Amino acid sequence: MPVVGIRQLARNASAIIRDVSKTGKPTVVTDRGKPVGVIYPFDEEDLEDYILANSPELAKRLERADRDIAEGKTIPLEELLTRFGVEGTTSASSRPEEARSA
Repeated sequence: MPVVGIRQLARNASAIIRDVSKTGKPTVVTDRGKPVGVIYPFDEEDLEDYILANSPELAKRLERADRDIAEGKTIPLEELLTRFGVEGTTSASSRPEEARSA
């Protein structure tokens, strides 16, 4: 993995970022020889995943969902669909891709 000093990064930021993007390999950034960050190659999908994974609100919701599951505060999908008046959406024959090929 390439390593660049913070001064080198300041002087050559565009070239370093282009290299990360071109090679797909992350680059470690150091300050006085100690690692302080990493430049990762990202595409739009990676960025969305990163933002969601580091969202405090998402983390809270996932924790609450895990607690609800552990405490049995869930209902089966079929029951939920019935409550909302949706019928037959979980059966294999109702899948649009299968209906088209039949």
